[in-house]
Formats: sequence, C-alpha cells, structure tokens
Amino acid sequence: MNETFPIKSLQLSSLVEPVGPLDGPGGPAEGPGGRVVMFLEEVEVAPPGDDEVIVRVEAAPINPSDLGLALAGADISAAVSEGTPIRPVLSAPIAAAAMRSVGGRLGMALPVGNEGAGTVVAAGSSDAAHALLNKTVAVAGGAMYTQYRRVKASACAELPEGTSAVEGASSFVNPMTVLGMLETMRMEGHTAIVHTAAASNLGQMLNRVCIDEGIPLVNVVRRPEQQDLLRDAGARYVCSTASDTFTADLTEAISATSATLAFDAVGGGRLAGQILAAMEAAAVAKMPAYSRYGSDTHKQVYIYGSLDRGPTELHRSFGMSWGVGGWLLTPLLAKVGPATVEAMRRKVTSNLKTLFASSYTREVSLAGALSLEAVKDYARQGTGSKYLIRPHLA
Repeated sequence: MNETFPIKSLQLSSLVEPVGPLDGPGGPAEGPGGRVVMFLEEVEVAPPGDDEVIVRVEAAPINPSDLGLALAGADISAAVSEGTPIRPVLSAPIAAAAMRSVGGRLGMALPVGNEGAGTVVAAGSSDAAHALLNKTVAVAGGAMYTQYRRVKASACAELPEGTSAVEGASSFVNPMTVLGMLETMRMEGHTAIVHTAAASNLGQMLNRVCIDEGIPLVNVVRRPEQQDLLRDAGARYVCSTASDTFTADLTEAISATSATLAFDAVGGGRLAGQILAAMEAAAVAKMPAYSRYGSDTHKQVYIYGSLDRGPTELHRSFGMSWGVGGWLLTPLLAKVGPATVEAMRRKVTSNLKTLFASSYTREVSLAGALSLEAVKDYARQGTGSKYLIRPHLA
C-alpha cells in the first residue's frame, strides 16, 4: 500500500487539569480538585524509520488497564458531554483526594490505548520492518486509540493467516496476564489458583487455560448467573459472594484444590481477607496437631485490579504465614526474561481463536467511545460491557 506522508490521524487523548476545590457531603474538599477531559485530536504521523512500520489501526479494545489513564479516577456519574457529534469532548470531576495520584500528569494530553491490531501500510528499510508490509499485526505499543500508529517492527506480532484484526486486537493484555499468573504460580511453588471477578473476559480466558493445562482453579463471582456462565464453560469450582454460604463454599473449594495463591481484581473491601481466612481454615483442617500460631502454609493474595476503590480490609484470622501485595504484568515479564516472554507470545498467537478468544458487547468509533452513554457503560467494568474501538468507523 502507498501512503502520502505525513499521514493525518485522529487520536483519543486524556488531559487532567485543576479546577479548584470540589464540594462534597462534608463541604469543600481540602486542596484543589480537578477534572479529566477526554477528546479527539488530529495528529500527523511521520514516515517510518528504518526499523519502524506504520499500522492502520482497525481494532483496539477498552481494557480495565486503559481506564486508569483515560478516566484518571474521575467521578463518571457526574460526567458531561460537550463538543460536536464528530468531535465530542467528555469531562468529569476528580475529587481532591484522587488528584494526588494524578498530579504528575497535570496539563499533559496523554494518548490512550494499550493494545490493538491492524494492517501495516508502510515500512522502513530493515528486513524485519519490510517483512511486515501489508500484514495484519497485533501491537502492544500504547497510544492505540488512533487511526494510524508508528511503532518499532519489534513491537508487532504478525497474526496467523486468516486471523482478522478484531480477532487479534486483544492478544496482549488479557492473554499475557493469564499466562503471567500461571508463571507466578509456578515460580512461587503454588499448584492452584483462586481468581476473583472470574466472569470477566480475562476470567473466562483463565478458566479455559487452566482447564487445558489441568490447573485447579477456584472462580469467585458476584452473581448467581455468573456461576452458570462459568459452569457451562467447564469450571468445576465457582463461588458467589452473593450467596449466604459463600464462606463455606469458598473454604470447601480451596480445601479440594489446595489453592494457596489468589489474584484479586476487586482490590477494596473484605474479599482478599476472606480468601486468606478460607485458605487458613482449609490448611488448619489438615494439620496433624494444633498450633496457636495457625498453619505454616504460606498464603498469598495478589491485588491486580481496582473494581472496588475503597480500602482493603484485613481482619486477621489467617495465622502468621501470609502475604498481600500488588501484581502487574510488566514487572513479571521483565522478571521471567525474553525467552519465556517469546514462548508466551507464541502460545497466545497460536490459540487466538480458542483459548485466548475475546468477545465484545459493542463496537464503537473513536467518537462513539466518547459518548456519555458508552463511557458510563464501560467505566463500570461490569461483566458484559466489553467495548472494541474501530478507529475508522464513521
């Protein structure tokens, strides 16, 4: 394909700016409040360098990991829409307390979108770049909510023949997170996993991979219908926090699987502590003798999401051998090294239509992604609200 440079590209960006104290139930918040502004801007894409390619972005998912940058912790229930139908501008207030975490980006318009897929329409002179010309590729290069993206050839993964950009759009964040969780399990000597918010796209993917690899998995969901969804997909252990018997169900499932590792997408509230307590109860029941210090089985919960932004509550009833920490994919990939990362990528690419398939509830244009209705829907991060941006839709 021949392109005339510079290419003009529409790009979705997010800006945080101070607006003064915000009034709340207790009066004005201490310190300045702010707001996030999301908008579309036209940028110019220069010709590719020797080791670069230009990707015509055809599909890019909205993942929870994108929302932290895009929404900046704003109160989306108070969002307002301005601008025009083809160039919408959406803004929402940020409380003073939340401004502390985004103070480093004040006044900077940051492009959004961790990953996506599309067609390489121009390539540099290197063999690696030229080999990708006219190929459909997946890219995890950031700033992917755009029509055209210039990236290093090494940032592209060529999709198998017959695989569309839509099928390859979510080939990095969720699949690599799933495989990263399994790598963490193996490195730390665990043999089974507990996973919360398990009916999500990522959770369903983890369930499929664990079934495929014979890894016991305890799925924790929030609603009874989500239990049915996972059981229909072959899950053996599914516990609902809405059930009156949740604690007993969770303890029984953990006892059956001997799970001592959990990945928690919720973050706030009591759930992490409840999982540790259930792990301890299961371990104590198998102890040959009583110990006032509880079991010596190490129990680990990693928080990797923030569906609940409130404090993480730990009511200590799980002995003295336990840990709670944060987990992020990028440091894990750096720890395991290039060879393991490449093997993970190959596994994802060869199973994109099966184990690592993603489904979407709605496809939107770049302008559609900034509609008030869409933002309020995908910002709630609920099961069944997975959005895909198609940057070239009118």
